[in-house]
Amino acid sequence: MSDVITATAHLTAVADQLVSGSIEVVDLTAPLHGGTPILELPEPMGQTARFQLEEISRYDDRGPAWYWNNFRTGEHTGTHFDAPNHWITGKDLDDVSQVPAQRLVGAAVVIDRTAEVSADPDYLLDVADLRVWQEENGPLPERSWLLYRTGWSRHAEDPAAFANLGENSPRTPGLTPAAARYLAEETGILGMGVETVGTDAGAAMGFEPPFPCHSFLLGAGKYGLTQLCHLDKLPVTGAVLIAAPLPIVNGSGSPCRVLALVPTDGN
Repeated sequence: MSDVITATAHLTAVADQLVSGSIEVVDLTAPLHGGTPILELPEPMGQTARFQLEEISRYDDRGPAWYWNNFRTGEHTGTHFDAPNHWITGKDLDDVSQVPAQRLVGAAVVIDRTAEVSADPDYLLDVADLRVWQEENGPLPERSWLLYRTGWSRHAEDPAAFANLGENSPRTPGLTPAAARYLAEETGILGMGVETVGTDAGAAMGFEPPFPCHSFLLGAGKYGLTQLCHLDKLPVTGAVLIAAPLPIVNGSGSPCRVLALVPTDGN
């Protein structure tokens, strides 16, 4: 009973701090619209649909007092959640509706490589980077979200710059296969969040294995969050992240709202 009383007191304190402003809610979600960048695969592979709104009524004879729309898009459009069954290595694991709600919330930790990516858009985070981070900040917390800050979200409203197509593949940052395997097999993180169109580097089709973040992390029952923004507003440690995908039955993912609770000085 004492544990329940203590937990209740903690939650009440959080609610009070949200009201007072000593905890800020930072929206890490990119606005979703028809110009939102999407992943474009080489032909003849199947392609995802761009986001589209279809008006049903707008305070008119189709509906005099209400405005609403149908929408059409892919599961993996804009800021979105990758469920384990999105990849062949996780095909027998959870779809997005089966992911336990408890696993959508966790501590957020940020690894910042904006300077390196600014100098080299093909920059790959490696195991050495992850070990240095842990030497400086402590072990990656259990059931946390690792957020990879690259500054790429500055291109979010420019699809050409966001894709950054090179001669043979997109030139966007990601992880080495060794780093992806390390996160999947040697840490207890919930998953990884990135600012780019997918968790893998633009050149990852040519890696071994291809698309190692998808292959290793989703195969290990972990998750991906993509096209995040405002990671510069988060501390290296000390924030809490909430990911809220739609519980689409048999879905491999979903556009989602991603929020971070960040301590402030209240001013």
